[in-house]
Amino acid sequence: MLCRVPRCDAGRSAAKSRVISGCVVRFLSLQEPGVHGGMSARRELLDVAGIHRVVVKLGSSSLTSPRRGLREEVIGEVAEQVATLVGTRGLAFVVVSSGAVASGRKMLGLTGRPSLAQKQAAAAVGQPALMEAWSRALGRRGLLTGQVLMTHEDFTDRRRYVNAKNTFETLLASGIVPIVNENDTVATAEIRLGDNDHLAVLVANLVGADLLVLMTDSDGMFSADPHKNPDAVRVSVLDRVDEDALSRARGTRAGSPGSGGMSTKLHAARLAASLGVPVVITRGDVDGRLEEVLAGEDVGTLVVPSTGVRPTGRKLWIASAGRPRGTLTVDDGAARVLRDQGRSLLPAGITAVSGDFCSGDVVTILDPEGRPVGRGVTGWPAIEVARAMGRRTADLGDLAERGLVPEVVHRDDLTLASREDDSKGDSR
Repeated sequence: MLCRVPRCDAGRSAAKSRVISGCVVRFLSLQEPGVHGGMSARRELLDVAGIHRVVVKLGSSSLTSPRRGLREEVIGEVAEQVATLVGTRGLAFVVVSSGAVASGRKMLGLTGRPSLAQKQAAAAVGQPALMEAWSRALGRRGLLTGQVLMTHEDFTDRRRYVNAKNTFETLLASGIVPIVNENDTVATAEIRLGDNDHLAVLVANLVGADLLVLMTDSDGMFSADPHKNPDAVRVSVLDRVDEDALSRARGTRAGSPGSGGMSTKLHAARLAASLGVPVVITRGDVDGRLEEVLAGEDVGTLVVPSTGVRPTGRKLWIASAGRPRGTLTVDDGAARVLRDQGRSLLPAGITAVSGDFCSGDVVTILDPEGRPVGRGVTGWPAIEVARAMGRRTADLGDLAERGLVPEVVHRDDLTLASREDDSKGDSR
């Protein structure tokens, strides 16, 4: 059974700004009649008229039940809305769908904490059932589906990235709805993309989406955990995802089959926003919710994209490539030159190296405090960086004889992190 949530009167709502620990948010208020906000404000912020391509991600908490397995009524409701929006507005959709492992566990009768092999077996059993449900639901409404199972290497390997992009473009140009999931039958802890929220961001960037909708079991972010605090207020618009916002994000509720809670969605939304993609986090089991989002109604939480030019082509791949192969820590001078002047990274500015990467791999660049400076494609393998770091290029001899270029990371192969991103960097 789907939930039905009464809509607020847009004429009586107002978007009120408030600061919580440095995090600028807007709350929905019903106390100030005559003040315009809500739907009109959301339409303007979201640029509804400019949306043509949408990625919708549905989590296991929306699509599956621990007792009943796959919730086909939710799939049917989302399929109905997708078909309506394709027909009335000509929108193109990509669906990132969780639920294979959770569905497979129910089918196999697995209880407790499954092993990696059991999870992979559950995915092998559950993925065909999940795909069949989507194909049946969309097929009844005149839409064809195409299954796309992705792995970490599809984003880190440039050739595979381009091939995946071409596949999506062909499917979308043919009016087909791609149904995407991580290939959990072969993924291990070391090579997993992490969670489908992160996968959805990578796919949104890959296909050039105008909007990413993360559908879950919560109607967006709240000022406190709404399941514990009855006074919790929904955050309508989140201008910036910082560490304070992340610390307030509630975790997955006990009993939920999903692998990620609100924190993972905010991490994903921050990455998407840094790449210029707006994100709406909202409930997935509410009747008509996707249509409400795309009408610009004030539902869920809208995470506004960062200002600046959205990266394209190779820069986009570098910025959104799955898990970097390693990290390079640089001194203050190098960090300043990279951030302020967009210069190339030379061996002299590097103070530490981690990871077993090769020339052509994507690495994360950190400043002395561990804050991300950016990402880049390294022209040197890790072993050569370790030997040369801290030394001037003139003191390194003939680099060409060793198959090396002067720059460890060339400026053309570098994307800078957002200045708002104060999180600690890692090699994920």
